[in-house]
Formats: sequence, structure tokens, C-alpha cells
Amino acid sequence: MPRPFTIAAALVAPLALHAAAPAQQGGARVERLEPALDALIAPGATVERVATGFSFTEGPLWHDGRLWFSDVSGDVLRAVDASGRVEELIPNAGGLANPPAGKSIGPNGLVPDRDGSVLMAQMGARRIVRVGADRHITPVIADYRGQRLNSPNDLVFAADGALWFTDPPFGLYNGMDRDPAKQLPYNAVFRYAGGTLTPVITDLKLPNGIGFSPDWRTLYVTDYGPPGTIYAYTVGRGGALSGKRVLIAFPAGDAGGADGLKVDRRGNIWATGPGGIRVISPAGKVLGQIVLPEVAANLAFGGDGHTLYITASTSVYRLKTRVAGVLPRFAR
Repeated sequence: MPRPFTIAAALVAPLALHAAAPAQQGGARVERLEPALDALIAPGATVERVATGFSFTEGPLWHDGRLWFSDVSGDVLRAVDASGRVEELIPNAGGLANPPAGKSIGPNGLVPDRDGSVLMAQMGARRIVRVGADRHITPVIADYRGQRLNSPNDLVFAADGALWFTDPPFGLYNGMDRDPAKQLPYNAVFRYAGGTLTPVITDLKLPNGIGFSPDWRTLYVTDYGPPGTIYAYTVGRGGALSGKRVLIAFPAGDAGGADGLKVDRRGNIWATGPGGIRVISPAGKVLGQIVLPEVAANLAFGGDGHTLYITASTSVYRLKTRVAGVLPRFAR
């Protein structure tokens, strides 16, 4: 996720959470760059704003019939249903006592676990926790060999049940890598399996979004930038990685950077980048772009997999898709 930016007071004050009319939003549109996009998004499909009035939205997850999402600088975990009705699930969801206002200290990435609970990245508390059915929070991972994590960001389960997550320094709000509270010498991608935590990638500057191809043989990781890069890795036995290569290097210019990503069942990558969401083939060709009036941070497929939800600054947007997205390993 990028660091929250200052938004004009007229957009957020007073803070009013509400559903938006299901119509094309000003400035939101789908740009077709290649004919192949028509098989993924129907020509004329509209981008709807589902709800708005938040501080900085992130970490979307379709769970039990609603979209759960994080408000990073608002320090709240919320859910919104298909009609746009918003519910606050957990206040102070970043887990930091007396959090400083406006900083990246709230919750972030969310992923369902096999028992029906949800794992949540807490940027303030610098750990991954479990959210039970009663919304009780239990710590799961907080350090590597006695050194505290930076601020876990995005999470994904692999086919073998291993948990992978990115750990950039966005939650270290006193200078990120220069923050005196930083303990690890790198910003890693970690793999957690069999009770063992392993840093599997340590050479990225700001690892952020993460996801697997439908056959689980390729791992995609974004390095935020801006403007940022998405790297692809070949996944071997036991999570061993090889063949690091650039899937796409984003052009500079528009606001935003390489943040969250998801993959559809045909292997295309849907990724946030400057100016909105890129739809990218496995070969790295940009098929189209979803342009938004706000900076997009993350996205998730919901429902039957044919609805794409996008968390973008103060709002949550959605778009119907022809192709189904790959749902999380333990989705329900």
C-alpha cells in the first residue's frame, strides 16, 4: 500500500459513510487497449462506487457474503454488502495503543484461513493476527528470530497451505526504513509453513501486493515504487523460488504505484498501478486499464468470482467481469 496522502477536506469532512448510487462514477471508466480485453470485461461495463467517506481503503476480501476491507489511516476494519450498507467490524484494528492520527497504523491485508477465521495484517502492531467468528483477535506472527516485523501488508495462501506475506516499512511512520523502531535489515517476502517463518525474497525495496497464478507455479510480487514493478518468480518444491523476471514496469506520471494485485482463472493479472488498475496477460501485455478518480490501493474478486471490488482512497468501487477471478485458497 502507498502511504496515505492528503485528501481535500471537502471529500472527507464530515466523515459520512454511505452507499453511492449504482451508476458510472465521474472519471471512472474502462479503457480497452487490446481486443482480448472484451473476453474479460464486457464492452460498456460500468464502474460503480459502492460506498465512500473513508480515510484510506485497503485489503479487500469477500468473506461470508460481504466485502471486508481495511481503513488504514482510519484504523478500522469494516464490511460492506452488495447494496452498499457499511458495518464497522473492529475499531482500533491496527492494534496500536494511542495511534497517531492519519498515519499508516491500521489494518491492511486480509485472507481467510482453513478454519473460517480471517488472518489480518496489523500495520501498527507490526504483526499478523487471527480474527475469529466472534471478532476476537489472536496474535499469529510478530517477529522473525526475535526481531520485530516491519509492518505486514498483503497475504496469500499457496496450494500447499503455506502462508506468504509482504513486509514493507509503511507502518513505521517515523521515516519507514529510517525509523529507529525498524529491526529487520530488509523488507522481505516471508513464507510461513509448519510453524517456520522464512524470508524468501529480501532484495525488493517496498514489497507490496502478492499472488499466485492459477496453477500455483508462478508467484507475482509488486515492488511499490512509485511507479513500481511487478516481478514474477517460478515456484518450486517447498516454496523455492527461481527465475525472477519483470512482468511489467509501470510508467511514471499518474498518481499511485504498484500496490495490490489479483489473478483471474485465465492467468491474467489485475494490478493497481499509476492511474488505476492494469489488466495484464501472463506474458506481460497490458490488455486494458480501469481508470478511477481516486488512487487505487488494492482489489479482490467477490461473490461468484465475477465481481471485482476495488479499494481506492476514500471509496470502494466494483465492476462486473466476464472472467472469474481466482478466489483465496480457503475462501467461503
